[in-house]
Amino acid sequence: MTALDPRQRAWVEVSPRAIEANARAVCGHLKPTTTLMAVVKADGYGHGAETVARAALRGGAGSLGVATLTEGLELRRAGLEVPILLLGNLTDAEQLRTCLHWRLMPTLSTAEDIHLCQALSTDSGRRFSVQLKMDTGMARLGCAWENGAELVELIRSQDSLELCGVYSHLACADGYPDGDDGAFTQLQHQRFNSVLDQLPEKGRDVCCHLANSAGTLQSQALHHDMVRVGLALYGEAPATHLANTLSLQPALSLKARITLVRTIPAGVSASYGRRFVSQRPTRLAVVAIGYADGVVRALSGRIDVLHRGQRLSQVGAITMDQLLVDATDAPDVHPGDIVTLLGRDGEHTISPGDWSERCDSIPWEILCGFKRRLPRVEI
Repeated sequence: MTALDPRQRAWVEVSPRAIEANARAVCGHLKPTTTLMAVVKADGYGHGAETVARAALRGGAGSLGVATLTEGLELRRAGLEVPILLLGNLTDAEQLRTCLHWRLMPTLSTAEDIHLCQALSTDSGRRFSVQLKMDTGMARLGCAWENGAELVELIRSQDSLELCGVYSHLACADGYPDGDDGAFTQLQHQRFNSVLDQLPEKGRDVCCHLANSAGTLQSQALHHDMVRVGLALYGEAPATHLANTLSLQPALSLKARITLVRTIPAGVSASYGRRFVSQRPTRLAVVAIGYADGVVRALSGRIDVLHRGQRLSQVGAITMDQLLVDATDAPDVHPGDIVTLLGRDGEHTISPGDWSERCDSIPWEILCGFKRRLPRVEI
């Protein structure tokens, strides 16, 4: 039996070349002493973690960031040997033991974490590379920043632990720098620096990092020894006022096939809830993609698709596996044709940001929402 064409229904197209180019652009924007960590969590923001990781490394990234142990293991099993930081918190000794075995760096937040890692490392006879996270304003993971220097020294006093990094995370670096968000970013930066100033031999044997994509684009003052870049790596700016900082290439397109075209008379409702009622004889195209694939239902009636360079309105409620498009003014639409939901076609481009604005979301959520049943096709 021959394998099914991944383009037989709906799919995501990913450009490794665009990701590589974005990584190069970010590296060119950094201070000479600053390195790039490519954040490839959530399956590379929906692009495919291994594909993104390899492309980013070709573009100059020196390390990778993931959220979960499983994500780190997948990259190691794919043969990637670069440093990998687990940005999430591991709570179980067996998880940390696995982390040690596969040379993944866990994030530590407490003295208990430190002592547990020391015990596991001593038992194994292997040094354990770890990083310490400090909470400077997210109130999420990390130790209180006031205790940061104390915990750094505690890690350094453990003979089986190697402290490879000290970091924090910015809460609102995508806000305007001259507003309240900018003031809070500066407060976080001051807190972070106040801890670093207490560390002996700062910068020589510990990698200090703070900036995400927004911080990276906003100011070189936030770069430190390394930046952790996610969204910008995929070609999207984290805020409109940062969009022109770098020339970024969108790396993802979302496409699907039309499976049926039908004409309904005026006054006929279409799809669940009768949200759409035709005002004229209407030619409807059924597109084989829906909210089970990641086209969120809140976008119903609020988006367009592109067909041979022409915009066509999506109408009616988006359903689990299908959505409807008004093709009345596009007589060249036929079953089997391909439409672009995200990406470029002709002179038109539809971006994740376009979608997020229409459903009160953010581009990160849009990109991470595309489900596994959508094949990823490298182009």
